[in-house]
Amino acid sequence: MKTYLPGLLAAGAAAAVMLSSGATAQAATTSAASTASGTSATSAVSAVSRLSAVSGTSTAFPKYKAPKVFGTTFQADPGHDFTKHISSRRNGILRGWITYVNGGVAEYEPIRWRKGTKTEGHFEGPPEGDVTAYSSPVAKDVIFLSAYGCAASMTGLTVDRDTGLGAKRCSRATLIERHDRSRQPALITVHNGQIVQVQEIYTP
Repeated sequence: MKTYLPGLLAAGAAAAVMLSSGATAQAATTSAASTASGTSATSAVSAVSRLSAVSGTSTAFPKYKAPKVFGTTFQADPGHDFTKHISSRRNGILRGWITYVNGGVAEYEPIRWRKGTKTEGHFEGPPEGDVTAYSSPVAKDVIFLSAYGCAASMTGLTVDRDTGLGAKRCSRATLIERHDRSRQPALITVHNGQIVQVQEIYTP
């Protein structure tokens, strides 16, 4: 992963500076370094999970082990029967993206990183016709850590440069609007049947 993550971040930083009117590279760096109250970043392999003592939240959940951010295989979910009615994933962190949101309930699926030959690569979900998908309510106090700022334009750069993960706390409404509109790679934390944290994975 370390062979291509720096390239992704470097390329994205330049793109963000060009897209942000009047922004400077130094401002982008400062924005990336700014974190929401109570948040922290770990290595990309053991990406951030939130503890119960997050400021301004009431949903307590443990620190779950995170998958590789740029893992090249779909995460297994032994014991989950995907042939039955779509349901929540077990407790833990899924590398995935939200595909649909309705009435505060999100449908989501696992993703994997596909290395490219002419580009760094891209994330992809299960093939068409695959039934590997989940559905969970988005917690009222969900922690949404954005890699692109809170604005609808998504031209900011609010990412930890060491992990490639979002570092800016944004609202639940921003999460739902953005992730219902387009598929954004993220680490999705599920606890007791609810999505309690979504941390975006930065890709240029």
